[in-house]
Amino acid sequence: MLAVWAGCSEYTQNSFRITTSKPLPIKTYQVKFRISLAVKSSLCMPRTLSTSDMVTPGSLGPPHPEPTDGEQARQPLLDGAPSSASLDALIEQLVPKADYYPEKAYIFTFLLSSRLFIEPRELLARVCHLCIEQQQLDKPVLDKAQVRKFGPKLLQLLAEWTETFPRDFQEESTISHLKDVVGRIAPCDEAYRRRMHQLLQALHQKLAALGQGPESLLGTDKPISYRNKPPASIHRELLNICSDPYTLAQQLTHVELERLRHIGPEEFVQAFVNKDPLASTKPCFSDKTNNLEAYVKWFNRLCYLVATEICMPAKKKQRAQVIEFFIDVARECFNIGNFNSLMAIISGMNMSPVSRLKKTWAKVKTAKFFILEHQMDPTGNFCNYRTALRGAAHRSLTAHSSREKIVIPFFSLLIKDIYFLNEGCANRLPNGHVNFEKFLELAKQVGEFITWKQVECPFEQDPSITHYLHTAPIFSEDGLYLASYESESPENQTEKERWKSLRSSILGKT
Repeated sequence: MLAVWAGCSEYTQNSFRITTSKPLPIKTYQVKFRISLAVKSSLCMPRTLSTSDMVTPGSLGPPHPEPTDGEQARQPLLDGAPSSASLDALIEQLVPKADYYPEKAYIFTFLLSSRLFIEPRELLARVCHLCIEQQQLDKPVLDKAQVRKFGPKLLQLLAEWTETFPRDFQEESTISHLKDVVGRIAPCDEAYRRRMHQLLQALHQKLAALGQGPESLLGTDKPISYRNKPPASIHRELLNICSDPYTLAQQLTHVELERLRHIGPEEFVQAFVNKDPLASTKPCFSDKTNNLEAYVKWFNRLCYLVATEICMPAKKKQRAQVIEFFIDVARECFNIGNFNSLMAIISGMNMSPVSRLKKTWAKVKTAKFFILEHQMDPTGNFCNYRTALRGAAHRSLTAHSSREKIVIPFFSLLIKDIYFLNEGCANRLPNGHVNFEKFLELAKQVGEFITWKQVECPFEQDPSITHYLHTAPIFSEDGLYLASYESESPENQTEKERWKSLRSSILGKT
């Protein structure tokens, strides 16, 4: 155990930086944490999470007494509303009227969670049918005064839906529902048709942009063996591309925000969709979480890239230089508010092939590393990190510049929180009602993330650096171990046997 200066985060309105405080004993940990979700991926973590650490977000209290159907109709579904309602009642609440428009928070909450019970195209069909029925839009002669009160509200709902959940409108059948219902009100005001045309144009542009997501980069994440180590003339080490820690932290932030931008809020729900027990035996959706999965793979790639860059140099002085460089990069990520890259860098340096390089670490000034590790310590359900995240979130709300608005959460922990919220609370109550209180909490967590991911990156992109981050070869786990043993000889019989096995299987040497 080493006594080092453990770090604490200091927050003021204009700054959010790491400072030092009292000394605490800290160890370096390296384990793997596996998320059992639709997206399953091994993530390197500093320390194993016990069952008691995996706490469901605690803002949900015991269920309230269930209202009758009559009470549902009279009470709002936000601001002290009933904790549940039937699916039909929730759909009814979504439908605008001449003198009614649902709260924005309700729209987001219900559209986010409804896919657990009904497909978006079917929901849209039901909403359009209710609009036609309630406003008597199927009559030969329309009440123009009534339609002029209702029309703008309908278009506003459709605009919010297409803006927030554009992937719900990828099928032509959903577009036809939009055109049909707006076509029925258009004779009362030609502006409705023009507004619909603008809405569809914006939707098509959004879908086109989302179609150029990061999934195409997944193929570059395949690790290479040590035998396939590229020649020095081909492989340029990261320090030759970028030697300034702040610049690399900026470029990592650029990559993070670009990848986050493609993750739709619906992916957080669809990652956990099995089936609605009151519906058919088939899931409501096939797997539609490609961007979420790509982002988790990016985290893993960055972990392995850090470890590869450290294990690559032949001389320990150079390896120590790379370690100290990444420590400085991690610190800059923390100060920017980029916690995902911060955790990936710490995890990469905590991988066993790196942490066993004792002669290399002896040349490293480790105090700053232990400060960062303390910030991301999983003890107390990541208490230190959550405190830092709240500070960054508050800074973002009061920001005077785009630089201060950046909040990039440790993504795997965000998924874990949402997963345990989903697992810890039933979607439906015993009477068949939808547990709407659960989905208000889910929408709160996802909605905060959506706000963060929409921040425009204030840093100018350096294509040479981002290209390297995406495409530089990374060693497989066996390749990392072999590179580590080749750099610093095995210390015990177990390591000697593994080294011998790896030399035989990868290098073909005995």
